[in-house]
Amino acid sequence: MVVLATLESFGIRNIDVHHDYGLPTLSALADYIYSDLKSRDQDSLLNINERNPRKVAVSIPVSEYQWVKAGLFAKYYPLGIFHLMPVFIQVATIIIYGYSLWAYMGFNTIQSTAVVLGVILGIVLSGGYVQIMGRQASFYWNHKEYYKAKVVSDRLMMYGIKGMLFTFLIMFLINGLTKPYPHAFVLITVIYAFLIGTLLLAIAPFYAIGQRWVISVVIAICSVFALFLHLKTEMHVYFSQWMGILLSIMLSKIYLRLFFKSKIKKITENKVEPDKMMVIYKNYPYFFYGIFIYAFIFMDRIVAWSANMELSSEFPFLYEKSYEIGMDLAIIIFFMLAGVMEYAIASFTKFMDIKQKTVLLSKKNVFGKKMFKIYRHHIGLLLITAITAGIFLFFFVSRPWGYLASFGETIDVTSTRVCIMGSVGYFFLSWGMLNALYLFTLNRPKEVLKALIISSFINFIIGFFMSRWIAFEYSVVGMLIGSFLFMILTTRYIKQYFNHLDFHYYASY
Repeated sequence: MVVLATLESFGIRNIDVHHDYGLPTLSALADYIYSDLKSRDQDSLLNINERNPRKVAVSIPVSEYQWVKAGLFAKYYPLGIFHLMPVFIQVATIIIYGYSLWAYMGFNTIQSTAVVLGVILGIVLSGGYVQIMGRQASFYWNHKEYYKAKVVSDRLMMYGIKGMLFTFLIMFLINGLTKPYPHAFVLITVIYAFLIGTLLLAIAPFYAIGQRWVISVVIAICSVFALFLHLKTEMHVYFSQWMGILLSIMLSKIYLRLFFKSKIKKITENKVEPDKMMVIYKNYPYFFYGIFIYAFIFMDRIVAWSANMELSSEFPFLYEKSYEIGMDLAIIIFFMLAGVMEYAIASFTKFMDIKQKTVLLSKKNVFGKKMFKIYRHHIGLLLITAITAGIFLFFFVSRPWGYLASFGETIDVTSTRVCIMGSVGYFFLSWGMLNALYLFTLNRPKEVLKALIISSFINFIIGFFMSRWIAFEYSVVGMLIGSFLFMILTTRYIKQYFNHLDFHYYASY
């Protein structure tokens, strides 16, 4: 049966067997080949690679495992932190100069609402396209199909821009009919959203092609450029920031164009364009994940903005400074865990490849158990890092050298309360996102999406009612419980798949 199945996989048809091989049926040909193989000496059936001496070792000593783990951690944890350099640059400039590419300490409440809402919209609306770009472009890149990687990156960027413009048109129409905000407010929001969304689409391919360092360089250059315009010219803050973001987009596209051009020249490949329907079918769960994960992250903020009636009596919602300070401090926990997630997924794929070569088929259950042990190690590291970051955050908030020295004012009780609950929430969210990365590696995005949609619904419902029944800052409780639920649901899927990891690992390719 194995020989017969192999012949069929070669495309040999039953109708051609008599003419090509002189036998009546495909089954007869399979029987003939099987009998011939059985009659030969076993060593004569080995291919060139199989005739080479095999390595005797079937396992890696424990000490070498530790060295491999240490090497992976030393490489990927700093790498994960380094790739957050664009964020750190913005934090540094806002602390020193009160200004960054998309923030300014001198904005009033309405200006802050327009700008921050624009940034949130840009991130959320581009999130789905960025996810697909990262996955599909990296697939083509790893298979050295550079032309396809370029085409899919360019097309997804254009689709993302068109999708954003369509959304902005709807926003203008709704605002024109209901008039909750001045037209100038909506225009500023849309411009920031469009520029931030386009910037994220422009830099997304760098993750796929292993050139993430370019993002830090581009953001650093453009931050200095925008800061120069702000400090040395009379240009309005809006325009200096827009110019800086536009320059970031242009530099990113120029570098990508030159980089792809040099790669495509070196490799001779047929310029076959990616199949549009295939890309959509394979990646639509990742598209919705990209939208929902960012909507989840920012949902509690919008709910809190709309709950403070002292501020938002004239408008549906307005920027709430105390809440934003608390969540901006709490998100430090999330950023510090990025290095752990970078290391964890690299370690997971590395050791999964090692152990599938060393674990015998008769002991396949051991494969899942060993990998689950590695998973528990990653979660322990995640917890230790979160506690360490939490201790740093405590001293930063409570000591004179920290928040007071940086911003010239003490943090209020509301911000502190939000910061504490938000920090715990971001830890659970990071855990859930780490689970999501494992499941993505096993090609199980639908389970992640299902858990995220349920958790987003809980986030909104609990946050909405808590912010109305108690106080606006208790919107963070929705985010905390939603993140915990996301972690629980994805962990349950992790346990299910790790019980049969040998099957799911092979089925994912």
